[in-house]
Amino acid sequence: MNPAKFVSRLTRKSRSNFFYAFLCLPRPQREALYAVYAFCRIVDDAVDIGQDRAAQRKELERWRAELAQVFEGSPEHPAAQRLQEAVKIFAIPREALNEIIAGVEMDLDRSTYGTFDDLCPYCYRVASAVGLCCIEIFGYTDVRAREYAVNLGVALQLTNIMRDVQTDARAGRVYLPQEDLARFGVTADDLAAGRYTPDFVRLMEYEAARTHAYYERAWAALPRADRRTLFAAEIMGRTYFALLETIERRRFRVFGKRVSVPTPRKLGIALSCWARSRWGEKRA
Repeated sequence: MNPAKFVSRLTRKSRSNFFYAFLCLPRPQREALYAVYAFCRIVDDAVDIGQDRAAQRKELERWRAELAQVFEGSPEHPAAQRLQEAVKIFAIPREALNEIIAGVEMDLDRSTYGTFDDLCPYCYRVASAVGLCCIEIFGYTDVRAREYAVNLGVALQLTNIMRDVQTDARAGRVYLPQEDLARFGVTADDLAAGRYTPDFVRLMEYEAARTHAYYERAWAALPRADRRTLFAAEIMGRTYFALLETIERRRFRVFGKRVSVPTPRKLGIALSCWARSRWGEKRA
């Protein structure tokens, strides 16, 4: 299969929140982002699918080798081939791509995190590193854009963790810091069983406040001069912020059916961010 078609179909099939952020971009940027997304999706699936740890580690090592070929030789996988085309055009950092693999590998090495400081490297690797790749494709002139990408990545990952807390717990992974669970008297079994209690609500309020702080840090760091080129990043951020607000409006009822932002709302956010980047409308 043509590498460009492969990564495009994979991204479109996912219908992820990222997909809608890509729609308004010029084709070269859009295709480069498809390549980065496909790389992230395939590497993540290498750990999430199956239970054979040895095979999963072997697959991650194979992708480290593929990534080396992206920068130094001739990769074999269609997604890696498309990624190679992207790095020829955009300064996508090799270090960040390697960090993404390292972040995924953390799911093989540990299933809990004692403190938020313990969790931060994971959030950086699986989310902030993706953002650092993306801003090189979007383009920026102010180095504060990197601070923006790092903080926004943490905010997005924390939002994901809150939404998927039961699914992850049932898979044997609890990303919420153990010290937070202990503080509010919530256990991993409570999360897996979906026990909606006042203690759980207080725990989630605490996590939501932390997540809000990271969104605010990101927006404070967003360079005014780069708002036009970074509008797609804002689409991602605003979409995930809408997801956080949805979780809060539901009083953290995240057990059972997965909480999501309706497609019309995602499209509305995308169009609004695009318009603000072009005509300087006041941010909502």
